[in-house]
Amino acid sequence: MTAGARALLWPAVATALACALLASLGFWQVRRLGEKEALIARVETRAHLAPKALPPQGAWATLSPADYEFTHALARGHYLAGRDALIFMKPPEGFGLEPGYMVVTPFALSAGGVVLIERGFTPASKIDDAEGRAPPAGETEIAGLLRAPQTRNPFTPADAPSRAIWYTRDPAAIAAALGAGGAAPFTLALTSPQSAGPNGFPRLVAAAPEFVNNHLSYAFTWFSLATALLIIFVLYARGRLRGAA
Repeated sequence: MTAGARALLWPAVATALACALLASLGFWQVRRLGEKEALIARVETRAHLAPKALPPQGAWATLSPADYEFTHALARGHYLAGRDALIFMKPPEGFGLEPGYMVVTPFALSAGGVVLIERGFTPASKIDDAEGRAPPAGETEIAGLLRAPQTRNPFTPADAPSRAIWYTRDPAAIAAALGAGGAAPFTLALTSPQSAGPNGFPRLVAAAPEFVNNHLSYAFTWFSLATALLIIFVLYARGRLRGAA
């Protein structure tokens, strides 16, 4: 091995490792693209089908989020007024700049059991108007999308059950704090504007999310960086070898 070739050994190893890392990130983004597209297709299908009956109470214990997330469902029963929970959220698009809360109210099902209803957004400045956000009285039928519990992360603030304020959608914990026994492991996010109070809140928000799908562009970026690094090394190595010759 010539001196010039020996001098390129470690740069070649470093380049190979870096290119392998960048390529693996690109392939990971390609896999994520497939997963995201499947999720979007599933949500679009479930959310836009005609609503069907809620899963029966006897099946709740065996459900997984994949079984029901974003399913369009009907529920018949009555609200348990005066037991609201407030889940902090940033203002949805078109609601101004003031943050506020998703108003969640227990709903006693005619068939048995309780499901927590995400009734809509109320800005923080109006959250003390409990009478204004009171739900409709009497038996009613509502429609919405089933939502799975949210996971916490290290930056999620601690919930304040004593003030009925929450920072994640946690049906089990919220139902226990509200004294709503026999609650479903999911919530129902309304898709019909039946629950606005006299002050216009809570206001219905889009129950199905708008997914951001940038995985293809991310994959292209990682593959481009790997290719560029390889080209740079080839040009560098050619120059070193020519100089040594």
